[in-house]
Amino acid sequence: MMATIDRPAIAAGIRADVVRLDGTCELDRAAIGGKAWSVNAMRALGLPVPPAVALTTGCCAAFYAADGALPDDVWEQVRRGVAFLEEETGRRFGSTERPLLVSVRSGAPVSMPGMMDTVLNLGLTDATAAALVAESGDEAHVADTRERFVRQYQETVAEGPVPDDAWAQLRAAVAAVFGSWQSARARTYRRTRGIADDLGTAVTVQAMVFGNLDDDSGTGVLFSRDPSTGDPAPFGEWLVRGQGEDVVSGRVTPKALATLAEQMPSVHADLMKATATLEESGRDVQDIEFTVEGGRLWLLQTRAAKRTAAAAVRIAVDLVDEGVLTPAEAVARVSAEQLQAVVEAASGAGTGTPVATGESACPGLAYGVAVADPDEAEERAEAGEDVILVRSATSPDDLHGMLAANGIVTEYGGATSHAAVVSREIARPCVVGCGAGTVESLVGREITVDGATGEVWEGRIETVAAEENPYLARLQAWAAEIG
Repeated sequence: MMATIDRPAIAAGIRADVVRLDGTCELDRAAIGGKAWSVNAMRALGLPVPPAVALTTGCCAAFYAADGALPDDVWEQVRRGVAFLEEETGRRFGSTERPLLVSVRSGAPVSMPGMMDTVLNLGLTDATAAALVAESGDEAHVADTRERFVRQYQETVAEGPVPDDAWAQLRAAVAAVFGSWQSARARTYRRTRGIADDLGTAVTVQAMVFGNLDDDSGTGVLFSRDPSTGDPAPFGEWLVRGQGEDVVSGRVTPKALATLAEQMPSVHADLMKATATLEESGRDVQDIEFTVEGGRLWLLQTRAAKRTAAAAVRIAVDLVDEGVLTPAEAVARVSAEQLQAVVEAASGAGTGTPVATGESACPGLAYGVAVADPDEAEERAEAGEDVILVRSATSPDDLHGMLAANGIVTEYGGATSHAAVVSREIARPCVVGCGAGTVESLVGREITVDGATGEVWEGRIETVAAEENPYLARLQAWAAEIG
């Protein structure tokens, strides 16, 4: 639901504009946010990206200055921006002929994965739904898409009946996304990550592509290198007949990216080429969201990937070896905290049979009492108790419990889910996708999470020092030379 407006002081100086993301926009991340910046950059590289426009962070400032209302002059620019999307797609927003649906996404200047709101499939009304059924003949797809939209709109924008007017939906959704800058989870994330409160968020409005269309459609998340280990091979997950929220939310457990190569080898090949292009352009490991619609690849976003400390060290060294970074740049890429974490790394020596097994999401060992409620986890941790947060799947609203816990375990989701991405950033050992019934079986028990092996053990297990890390040794030598 939209946050209560408390009028933060969003920094002035950026115009309240709505701009086309056609590859020619010259505004920086401070103005259009990281998501929109990446969309524009990918268009400039000639990659397949659905057309989009962005409301600048100046529009966010105007929204809060107007006590949480979208000013009329900004709204008129939004309408002109939608006209651009109509020109690009050959569809009409709110029309009964070839209706256009859009996504409305947040995009802060600094990446805040999952902390603000998104609305997909926007523009569905009784009339547009009927028009899409008449156009495609696929009543089941339209019904699934509308169900997704209604659920997300009611969770994010407003409870109760969804307006049967596409333009009313859009105006309310844009306001809700701006409002989510001040949500409790967003403020907690900024506080813990040292992100200024006055940056504000941009909003991206983008033509929808549908991963839930048919068996030749799907959605996925791809890292150009393994964000857990730093291995240079691309790593990702893929879900047939799904949309991005399915993968990121962790509500379902996706399949390895290799299944895309088996099902649609040409699409997989195109994705690998695009991945190489984006890493070369960004000079860093990339976190890429993509959709396949009817056998056609679309890229939705790219950003520098969140990674574990061990991955940060290896990636920095490998990029020097590949001629991408200088040794000085590599040293600057790895924080003192990450270096210390690699120095102190240890592995587990559990014996017998683990009480749960899943997929490694963030390596490391963590011990504590299994707790299922994020609030309880926070309260018990504040009282000095060691806790492990165990959830069916984590959501952005669980952030405070994840920060309080020593480790995280989930029943569902994969290594690209919210739990996995956030655990790597906050350095919490994490095992995901342990299966139904895991939470019930673990709650109240003292357990150890081994994030490297994907195993959960009863009680506290023996630890052994990790083997010497050759990448760490090289990075430390460069740091010593630089002084």
